Formats: sequence, C-alpha cells, structure tokens
Amino acid sequence: MTTMLWWQNLPLFMIVGALICAAVCSVLRAKAARAVMTVLSALECAGMGILLYFTLTRNESFVFAMGEIGAPFGNELRVGAAEALVGLLFAGVMFLAVLGGWKQFTADIAPNRVNLYAAVFCLLTAAMAAMTFTNDLFTAYVFIEISTIAACALILSRNQGRTMLAAARYMIMNLLGSGLFLLGLSILYVLTGHLLFQQLGEAVRNLAAENRYPMPMYISFLLMTLGIAIKSALYPFHTWLPGAYSTATATSSAILSSVVSKMYIFLLVKIFFRAAGTDVFARRIEDVLFLYAMVGVIMGSLHAILQHHMMRMIAYSSVAQIGYIFLGISLGTEAGFAAALFHILAHSSAKSMLFLAGNKLRAAAGDRDTFPALRGAAKKTPLAALAFLVGALSLVGVPVLGGFASKVYLAKAAVELGGWRMVLLLADLLVSTALNVGYMLRTVLTLYRPAEEPGTEPAPKTKDAPFAFAMGALIVINICLGVFASPVMDWIQQGIAMFV
Repeated sequence: MTTMLWWQNLPLFMIVGALICAAVCSVLRAKAARAVMTVLSALECAGMGILLYFTLTRNESFVFAMGEIGAPFGNELRVGAAEALVGLLFAGVMFLAVLGGWKQFTADIAPNRVNLYAAVFCLLTAAMAAMTFTNDLFTAYVFIEISTIAACALILSRNQGRTMLAAARYMIMNLLGSGLFLLGLSILYVLTGHLLFQQLGEAVRNLAAENRYPMPMYISFLLMTLGIAIKSALYPFHTWLPGAYSTATATSSAILSSVVSKMYIFLLVKIFFRAAGTDVFARRIEDVLFLYAMVGVIMGSLHAILQHHMMRMIAYSSVAQIGYIFLGISLGTEAGFAAALFHILAHSSAKSMLFLAGNKLRAAAGDRDTFPALRGAAKKTPLAALAFLVGALSLVGVPVLGGFASKVYLAKAAVELGGWRMVLLLADLLVSTALNVGYMLRTVLTLYRPAEEPGTEPAPKTKDAPFAFAMGALIVINICLGVFASPVMDWIQQGIAMFV
C-alpha cells in the first residue's frame, strides 16, 4: 500500500469537511452559521492553493482511492495542476462572493433562513470540490444532483415572486439536463462495464479500435454533452438563466454565474480527455458543439443589447461567454481545451465582480436597475462602479485584462487548427467583441452620467469593508490573469498533460 503524504489527504477533507459544516450550520444561529460558511470557504482556498503548489512543483497528479476498492466498483479522487487551479479559482470566487454580499445579506435574506442558506452554501462547496476532483462518472452524477438542489435553494433564499418562478424554471431545465447525463452515463456503463475514468477511457478506445458499438457510444457521449450544455446554459438552452441570475441575492448571483455553471463544463472537459479521449471523441459532436457555441456567442450578445435592466443584461452576457468556452472545447485540440479553461478563469473572475458590483449599484439607485435609474450611480458608490468598469473591460477584451488573453488564446487555437473552423471562429470573435463593446459601453456611460434628478438621490453611502476587500481582490485577479497570462496558461497546459 502506497503511503499518502499529508497534503494528498486534503481533497477528501475538503469534501467531507464541507458536508459536516452543512450539517452543523443547519442547527446554528444566523451569526454563527455565517461565520462557519465564511471560514469554510477560506479554508477551501487554502487547501486548493496547497494542492496547486505541490502538483506544479512535483509535476505529477495523484489519486486518492476511497477504501482501496479497485475498478469497476472503486471510487477515486484525482488531483493534478488543472484541478487545483480551477478549484482555487472556484473557492476564491465563493469566498469573495460571501464577502462582497456580506452587507446586503441581512436585507436579502430573512433572519430565520440565514442558517439554512449557510448550510446550502456548504453543500455547494462540497459539490464544487467533489466535481473538481472526482475520477468516476457516478460520483460526478451524485454531486451534480446535489449542486442542482443547492443552487435552486440559493435562488429561493430571496423570497420574492420572481425568484419563485426563476427557481422553478431553473429546477425543471437542470433536472432535464441531469436526466440526459444519467441516461448517457448508463449507456456508457452498459457498453464498457466501468465508471472510473482511466478504465473507462481504455475500454472506450478498445471498442473504437474494434469498431464495436459506434452508434451507442456516440449517443452516450452526445447525451452527456447535451445534459451538461443544458445545465451550463449553452444557447438555446439558456432560458432559465436570466431570471435565476438577475433575481437572486448578490452572493448567489456571483456563485451561480461564476462557479456552478463552470464546474459542469470542467467536468465535461475531464470526460472528453479521460473517458472519451480526444482521439476517439466523435467529430460529429464537436461539429454540433461548434455551431451551437458560435450561435450562442452572437445571440447572447444580441439579447444583452436588447435588455432594459442592467442585471438581466449581465445575465445574458453570460450566455455569450459560455459560448466562448464551448467554442474552445469544440475545436477538439489540446490548445482549444486550454483556451476554454483559461476563459473559465477569466469569465468567472470578471462575472462575479459584475454581479456583486451590479447589486451594489442597484441598491445605490434605490433598488432599481433600469438604465435611466442608474444614471449617476457611479458617484454614489465609486468603488462598485470602478469594479464594474474593470469587469466590463475584461469581458470586452481590453488588453492587460484576463478577457483579452482568453480571446487571444481562442484565436491562436483556431489558427493552429486551420480550415473552416478557423475562419468562422475568428469572424465570430470579431463580431461578438463589437457587440460586447456596445452593451457594456452603454452601461458604463450610464453609470458615470449625471443623474437626471439630483434631488432624488438616496442617503449617502456607508462604509462596507468586506465589499471593498472583495472588489479589490477581484480587480487584482482580473489584472493578473491579463499580465501573467503566459505562466497561467503554462500551468493549464501542465495540468492538461496530467489528465492523460
């Protein structure tokens, strides 16, 4: 039996610890429950940072076998540089989302629901860590369901009529996605007899080499891909997204947009590399994904332009940004997958900042987010306006910010591949960037434009130290992703090399 080093036990502790915290929070009072979920998210960040350091310095991944039970019934956690890096970003965003929405917490959530909100937050933290580290499909499905229920509860925590409708739509569409994923998983298990990624990948490659069951194999991967596409709001399966993101609390919106949808996509990347194999992955699935993603990038931006409310505009821009991620995946190359993972980092750090800043700006405008009402909001809460500006510029693709680097890497991946995909992707990037400028520039100019009725301004702003810390940290992260894009991409590529 191989002796595990102390830090190699962290993945298990991070999952089990979050589950224990969820149970504890459910019986605590509001103040104590908030403290527990905040400390938990900080510890998750520390754990992910330690794992990233050791996997990068040792240049190897490791497997934590649950109970030392082998295939096909075993349950494993597998950690490499890519898992640790993406997990660090997810944990960091969740921590900063808690801080960024700290002051609005009491206004958005009834006191008797705070401990339940904290319990659900801890459950979602456990799901995030499990889906990031899991090395088998069934465990992934279990935590997909946990994250679906937890995310729905986050939406419902703000007890309004609109949130009830948004949560119902979210639950219906996400359960549909989960069902399709389970159906694809079941077919694949019948064909291969395995659920662990390594053994599953070997079985898939052997079946492909013998040309056995090509159509059932194609259908199984298609169903899992479609299920995750629905759950991550790839166009046109996005109908649940605007209501869910725009009506939830500040913390919930930041987590839903930056973590929940992205951890599904990261799971899909692991499935393609470890279970399907990029050499076996059916080109027909790549073609379908490419076309849907290309349309989603444009349509998401067009929908954003047509919105009259800032929060719905931010929500629709997520549809376009998710399209960028799937564009990279659909190239079917390591460069494309690396570009997709980089865009996950860039989009998560920018979008969480936009939702947190947007909620603060909406509060400064008298809890209204129509564009006329937002005029002059930058003067009332300058830090939120600055954070919104940085996040908007990043998503547009202004140099020195993470969004610019991710678009450059997408373009490079397309040029390396060549052919008709290169032409369409470059054209899509050009048109969508112009559309991004249109709706983001309109919003930023509105925030800095003088108010039409100065006499109706709300009460003077008050200090919010946790919000200021969260915005400062997210601004730094966005700048670092742009300035240090090359070393970050090196880490991603080093992590992808550990996938196989």
